Amino acid sequence: MIGIHGPNVFPGYLREHDNRDIWLKPGWLNTGDLGYLDADGYLHLTGRAKELIIRGGHNIDPAMIEDALLQHPAVAMVAAVSQPDVHAGELPVAYVTLKPGHVLSADELLAAARTLVPERAAVPARIEILQALPLTQIGKVARAELRMRAVEEVFHEHLAQAGVAASVRVGPDIRRGTVAFVQCAAADAERVRDLLVGRFPFPLDFTHPA
Repeated sequence: MIGIHGPNVFPGYLREHDNRDIWLKPGWLNTGDLGYLDADGYLHLTGRAKELIIRGGHNIDPAMIEDALLQHPAVAMVAAVSQPDVHAGELPVAYVTLKPGHVLSADELLAAARTLVPERAAVPARIEILQALPLTQIGKVARAELRMRAVEEVFHEHLAQAGVAASVRVGPDIRRGTVAFVQCAAADAERVRDLLVGRFPFPLDFTHPA
């Protein structure tokens, strides 16, 4: 975690509750960035703390997964994000695009990942190969969109295993943060609540087909 200190650092927000977790120690502002100092004293930025994947209390830097998978000769781009898990809290998943002319299945790449990724806990639970990664307006990978996609996959799998027919779309809500918008028969709504509420930290918003 990178902290900064000096006369350019502001003393804090006016509302005390906004100051929670912004200090690493008195006077040292938590930037939210991850990085390290090399032997020559240069600071290298490696990612954002909010992008860390926390698997059963173990912090996983997505960059570790991405750098490892980029070693594969067929891989063009990689984005690793978290997906919710009932037991571990979060699991790493990776979204990948392939270089032109290369053909590779997700299972083949997942097998390669078990060798390429240096930490066992960081090996993705799932890899999905896409035609293109979603990008923000400034050309960066839209990780938030991929995280929501991962949540949708987990919810669909969880409901399908229980034999419940429902469609789930995960998206932002200005008041409640990330929300799971569920479409199912009215008779199935209570079953969906039993399967999802309390197990996953997302509010549900139900609609029912006419």
